[in-house]
Amino acid sequence: MAFMGKGNLIGLDIGSSLIKVAEFKKKGKGYALKNFGITEVPPESIVEGNIMDAEGLAETIRILFKSNKIKGKNIAISTGGYSVVIKTINVPTTSEDELQKSIRFEAEQYIPYDIDDVNIDFQILGTSEFSPDQMDVLLVAVKKDLVAEYIDLIHLADLNPCIIDVDTFALQNLYEFIHEDHGDDVILLVDVGSSKTSLNILKESSSLLMRDNSFGISQIKKEIISKINCTPLQAEQLLVGTKTDFMTKGELKEICLQVTRKWCSEIISVVDTYKSKSNEGKIDKIVLCGGGSYIEGFIEYLDSKTEAEVSIINPFEGMIIDNNRLSISDLTNIAPLAPIALGLALRKLDDK
Repeated sequence: MAFMGKGNLIGLDIGSSLIKVAEFKKKGKGYALKNFGITEVPPESIVEGNIMDAEGLAETIRILFKSNKIKGKNIAISTGGYSVVIKTINVPTTSEDELQKSIRFEAEQYIPYDIDDVNIDFQILGTSEFSPDQMDVLLVAVKKDLVAEYIDLIHLADLNPCIIDVDTFALQNLYEFIHEDHGDDVILLVDVGSSKTSLNILKESSSLLMRDNSFGISQIKKEIISKINCTPLQAEQLLVGTKTDFMTKGELKEICLQVTRKWCSEIISVVDTYKSKSNEGKIDKIVLCGGGSYIEGFIEYLDSKTEAEVSIINPFEGMIIDNNRLSISDLTNIAPLAPIALGLALRKLDDK
């Protein structure tokens, strides 16, 4: 969804617990990473994707840009979760122009909101494998009030909102940038965030199945709070290791294992759904990112429950980086948190 602005775009990933910003510069025939910054979101500023403290968030964004010496104003942002619907639908084969005229009618049966309350976009994926007279279409619907909230926030931070993307697409954009050729492998991208998890099954450049599920790190924090009756801040400190006197390491590990096993069950359920509906065969690789990928025991347990190769993404590996401005070791430490901001920064203003 394009709005206004010219020139290179800056990727701004506004999460419920962290904000990340990325900026590339042209270098030869490719791109070099010029800037990357990350900062915490003020508590309760974003709840279930809704902005609760626009002024506080705008000030946080302004400080983030200033501290990283980012002067550009044209921004690509993304959203996901409760107010976004992504579905692959089947429609009679037709031209893109004709589908543009009928997409709202086609979409109405799949959208759990009033059709007048959402912005709709689509991408034709190709002929349906089940019928030569049908085609698969990727349908995306985003609630208009959510879009308006984020546009207002970006304006409040004195920036220009040029593109609003979807988290899942931004991650896919980045993955395809760093893995230009992954052959015939079927890849499951899993982004485990604070309150939601995005799953996207890819083959070549096509999405075969997408899901946004309502699980994430906040589940672990809630279990910690329930067990020791602590504050949300203390639960966060326990989880990141800055405070250890509220709970033993063994107790924390057990909570993490209990919750991450539920995550794995959800992920495997999506894999099973894909297998039951597709002739493509098995998942070859599962690639994790987001804050959840740091949780001890998660990757090991998922690896033990699936035949796929499981790994954590490092989007900076092999990337050209401005060493005068950025520390490779610092970037490596926060690598799993970076893909969406980087994927957004790769967008062009004239992208669909």
